[in-house]
Amino acid sequence: MNHEAECITILIAEDHTLLREALHESLGAEDDLDVVGEADNGESVVQLARDLSPDVILMDVEMPGGIISERLLAIKRASPESRVIILTMHDDPRLVQSLLNHGVHGYLLKTISRMELIAAIRGVNRHPERRVLSVSQGSLNFNNRSAEGLTEREIDVLGHVAKGLSNAQIAARLFIAEGTVKRHLRNIFDKLGATSRTDAVNKATEASLLSRGIDRPFRCSASQM
Repeated sequence: MNHEAECITILIAEDHTLLREALHESLGAEDDLDVVGEADNGESVVQLARDLSPDVILMDVEMPGGIISERLLAIKRASPESRVIILTMHDDPRLVQSLLNHGVHGYLLKTISRMELIAAIRGVNRHPERRVLSVSQGSLNFNNRSAEGLTEREIDVLGHVAKGLSNAQIAARLFIAEGTVKRHLRNIFDKLGATSRTDAVNKATEASLLSRGIDRPFRCSASQM
């Protein structure tokens, strides 16, 4: 790999043949871009990353062959200096945050233009410390809210919510009034853009604001705030 060289090497990982071939042709038309490989599943992208050490890996989220988070870890081990750009149809704020936490350098929607994609590839290659995003304002707002973080007390409250405790039980555990628990929950919902207790727990976990030790699906009574 040579990030200072004029030519940027690219590995395209996309299971839809027509799109993969179109990307290859479109990117290959640029003098400074060189598509060195194509992958149509998770196993092959990891193997090609190891063999080719491309500057940039352009990857879809929903390829067959493993969970995306595990695939990213495998790519990181196989080719530590490669910059990964996700190209997807999914404008999901929790997915954006999760993949950024897993070290991707870009998250782009497939609705972007050819020149926007090329600019993103050049940008992450030239400035590896930067992240490029092409998502809706809602996703950006979610990431901004998540970045604010929760207070220590709010994390305590949400941690007990994740265990399935009621407001009254949380109040007893933390030696605070039940009304105070409700106020903390309102603040938590506000910061995370959550619509329910379940949604708040899931969003906080995905944004790494809450311990990932809670792996099982969380459910609670709809009657509680």
